Amino acid sequence: MLDRVKVLCQNTSEQVEVEMGVTLGEVLSQLNIKGKYPILAVYVNNRLKELDYKVFKPATVRYIDITHFEGYRVYQRTISFILHKAVWDLYRDRKFYIRHSLGRGFYCEFDNCDMVTDQEIEALRKRMQEIIESRYPINRMSLLTSEVNGIYERFGFDDKVALLNTRPRLYSDIYRMDDIVGYFYGALAPDSGYIHLFDIRRYYNGFYIALPTRTDPSKLDMNVHWAKMFEVFREYHRWVDIMGVPTVGMLNRKVLDGDISELIKVAEAFHEKKIAAMADQIDEANRTHGARVVLISGPSSSGKTTTAKRLGIQLRILGLDPVLISLDDYFVDRDRTPKDENGDYDFEALEAIDLDLLNSDLRRLMAGDSVEVPRYDFITGTRQWHDTPLKLNERSILIMEGIHALNPRLTPSIPREQKFCIYASCLTSVAMDNLTRIATTDNRMLRRITRDYATRGANALATLQRWPSVRRGEEKHIFPYQENADVIFNTSLFYEISVLRPKIEPILREVTNVNPEYGEAKRLLKFLDNFIPIHTDEIPPTSILREFIGGSSFKY
Repeated sequence: MLDRVKVLCQNTSEQVEVEMGVTLGEVLSQLNIKGKYPILAVYVNNRLKELDYKVFKPATVRYIDITHFEGYRVYQRTISFILHKAVWDLYRDRKFYIRHSLGRGFYCEFDNCDMVTDQEIEALRKRMQEIIESRYPINRMSLLTSEVNGIYERFGFDDKVALLNTRPRLYSDIYRMDDIVGYFYGALAPDSGYIHLFDIRRYYNGFYIALPTRTDPSKLDMNVHWAKMFEVFREYHRWVDIMGVPTVGMLNRKVLDGDISELIKVAEAFHEKKIAAMADQIDEANRTHGARVVLISGPSSSGKTTTAKRLGIQLRILGLDPVLISLDDYFVDRDRTPKDENGDYDFEALEAIDLDLLNSDLRRLMAGDSVEVPRYDFITGTRQWHDTPLKLNERSILIMEGIHALNPRLTPSIPREQKFCIYASCLTSVAMDNLTRIATTDNRMLRRITRDYATRGANALATLQRWPSVRRGEEKHIFPYQENADVIFNTSLFYEISVLRPKIEPILREVTNVNPEYGEAKRLLKFLDNFIPIHTDEIPPTSILREFIGGSSFKY
């Protein structure tokens, strides 16, 4: 029986014996996995693989569908490949871009096109549905990079060629579906028929691909009313185009040619200009309708703290007196912290904050009273107190940052006209190539792993284990309120992943294959391998990036 191997399925705790060389898609047919949605991919010894992966030795497997975070990425990548083929079939003479995420879907444009017509939208929808119904197999091949380059050149994919030419490898992976090829940074579904739901709508001068929600894949997320967020994305895309770094291949070329130093200075100056503009708006709001409270919200590792500190400097230039308070200091004591469905402390819940005390302090501060402000001790999980009471003067601007800052339930004691709301997020503007965006979530996760390891005593495994809970908290408590902001500030820096790479790679390699998070660590390592490293010497001490890599001139 040496030609047979054992496969343990974690979904059912069932062990089967199969012939060597069978695919895990074939193994799936022997297992009693009952699910509402199709299996899209599989973890093999905690590393994500396509269903056509062949087993030659004993393995532990875990099958995933669209409701899994990585399964959702598989769905996104597969629908983008289907869209790519539909555009290729209908409009192959037009240059096409997948620009950025929008809600659960993504926004796309044709080059030099002021408006996509309803007829073009309907043609794309019809062709995509035909591709799905045709169930074209999706196959991954590993070829010499020189061969892959030749294929991309024949298709006119100059952006993909630029990336491959700046990352020396002997072999590269390529995906094929019928007559089209693509390059993706993770697994795809076995064929085009695995996509069960999508829609396409005209949006601005392009169109929006709507996808199901991960938590309820039977429903499409058609919420694209994010005008402020959309404009920020558009502005930054225009800016990186002007800077000549719209894709990773072009960024790598700037690094290799020794041109990155000047670009870093320009990027940091761009941030400073944006922060100064926010300070001017706050000053105007203060003079016209008495705005005295600045609320800064944003998801994890978005750079809220450094944004608050740099904003404080700009407000001082205008003659104002900024006072910074962290909402984290208003956490209830650990024994009163709410718990999630798994019984773990839910620090992302609004109820984790002592709302009564916060609003009482705010009312008293606005009235000119002296207030003893709390300081939360994260080690003991208890509230401490600052030695010196806080009192505001007529020039004071109170800056509060935290994930719930834009939730109206947080500060009902303060009239809306007295609040200036800022949403800070790391909206990654550089793309892998014209059809592959870099997920903002990945950018933030790289920041957090680096910071947690350096300053919070948490290794990569601990941060990766915590990340799904953080994501759920963001989807529930932060993203629904982002359009409440008066200003959205993009804290991303186009060069930052190149800076993070040498710092985070050894941290990620500490995650071993006995942990379920191993696959995510390997995915991030493979992703980072596309970037030419940049040394930290060029990064100024006031940069938002210093909050995560260390060396900041601010105290945290």
